[in-house]
Amino acid sequence: MFQHDLLKGRAIFLTGGGTGLGRSMALRFAELGARMFLVGRREQPLRETCEEILRFGGAAAFTTCDVRDYAAVETAVAQAEQQFGAINALVNNAAGNFIARTEKLSPNAFNSVVGIVLNGSFHCTQALGKRWIAQKLGGNVLNIVTTYAAANCGSAFVVPSACAKAGVLAMTTSLAVEWAKYHIRLNAIAPGPFPTEGAWSRLMPSKQFEEDSKAKHPLKRFGRHEELANLAAFLLSDMAEYINGECVVIDGAQWLRGAGEFNDLMLLPESAWETMEAARQKKS
Repeated sequence: MFQHDLLKGRAIFLTGGGTGLGRSMALRFAELGARMFLVGRREQPLRETCEEILRFGGAAAFTTCDVRDYAAVETAVAQAEQQFGAINALVNNAAGNFIARTEKLSPNAFNSVVGIVLNGSFHCTQALGKRWIAQKLGGNVLNIVTTYAAANCGSAFVVPSACAKAGVLAMTTSLAVEWAKYHIRLNAIAPGPFPTEGAWSRLMPSKQFEEDSKAKHPLKRFGRHEELANLAAFLLSDMAEYINGECVVIDGAQWLRGAGEFNDLMLLPESAWETMEAARQKKS
């Protein structure tokens, strides 16, 4: 459906690009001709994703960066410009999330998720936005949010993520208007359940819960990475030049069936919560 050079000439700055949906988007964008600059906190997955892109003839580079640190983001953007020249697009994908009863959350746990998702997205958006405005370049920002932010319903047991993603969505719609005169577009994608390494295990407390979630899904399946990557490629491309301030939900109508992606966790017994919480404390 897409021409192989759909994103040719683009240089894309993508956060959380070493694993999960970030990795899938990076590979797809590079396949369509984009030069990818990936950032994240862990070097190894970033390096592996870049090496895969380079193996099929694409262009990619990376640097480690904690997006909660504005100075680190500024440094990473400068490195990206040194590598590829002007950056044309930003994908705010870096995120943190886990299942928790809110009364058991520590302030640090809440701040960690909000810091990565909301503050980190703002840091990257402002760092690149002010460059685009000063240089009269125009630009493109794509934010990865969630269905419980897009549907304005929130979700039980992921309160830090719900707060942070709702903030990112508000930033998307606000800046779509404010920065339109600079030819900077901002849009968002709200994915439903897409299995990924690591994050998936933190959000699916048991195999039984996973199977129940699938059984209740209107399409009886979860999302495929290529489906989201193709949607992201379209929104970043010239084909979507008049789409601005929009949030596209990609969840197979899951949220229409029942608001709050994790509300069914109300059914978990106390013993299951205690087991999950003990396991999380061991990991941290």
